[in-house]
Amino acid sequence: MRKMHARRHLYALIMDLELRHLRCLVAIVDAGTFTDAAIELGISQAAVSRNLIALERVLGVRLLHRTSRSVTPTAAGVHVLAQARQVLAAADNLVGEATTGHTRLRIGHPWAAMGQHTREFQHRWAAQYPDVELDLIRTNSATGGLAEGSCDIAVLRTEADSTRFASAIVGHERRYCAIAADDPWARRRFIRLDEVPQRTARRPADRDYHARPVATGRGTAHQGNQRHRRLARDHRGRRRRRDHRGRHHQPVPPRRDRVPAVA
Repeated sequence: MRKMHARRHLYALIMDLELRHLRCLVAIVDAGTFTDAAIELGISQAAVSRNLIALERVLGVRLLHRTSRSVTPTAAGVHVLAQARQVLAAADNLVGEATTGHTRLRIGHPWAAMGQHTREFQHRWAAQYPDVELDLIRTNSATGGLAEGSCDIAVLRTEADSTRFASAIVGHERRYCAIAADDPWARRRFIRLDEVPQRTARRPADRDYHARPVATGRGTAHQGNQRHRRLARDHRGRRRRRDHRGRHHQPVPPRRDRVPAVA
């Protein structure tokens, strides 16, 4: 009996939760104010406030810190906001697919997508699944947009949280490490990625070792000695300009007019 009552209570809470409540929460955070959220949703500011209060009452937690100048989500609000985006995105996709009969797969990625295989992957997808639109979405999220609900699957180059997402290895790619010729790592055949964060940056004034921590990936590594060259080049240029002005623009002594002698 107790379990049945608990389930009924949970079902009642879920039924009280509506999509308009979640849309108001997302609109408030994105717009920054209740007024702008009301304009975006096309409803009154009082309706936005009522929807937020109803959502907080259903969940039993406070979702926003409200002041006269700003609106920021609480710790619970950040978690609810991420879940709300996922629910709204799923609802929008459901409505779109039901009304148009068109399906779409959104693949998120923080950078580079599938790397050098991206173009080939797009061509093969279009040939094998012409009825499913492929949408590559680049985000600044560490999860490639999964946590925010902006994509269906994501291509990541780091391990995902196994408690929240299921993952599988789809390929391997090489990464290169650019370092100075006299660096101790230059004699090694390979370097583990987890060793890179352990390198400490040396100050440019240290003459015994000028190389800065290396950068991995396809980009170039920025080394400390490049900064020294740039500073020395700028110093030589300023000295030449100063010498040039000294040779061609000598200061002219003040002129002394002759005064005729009076007998």
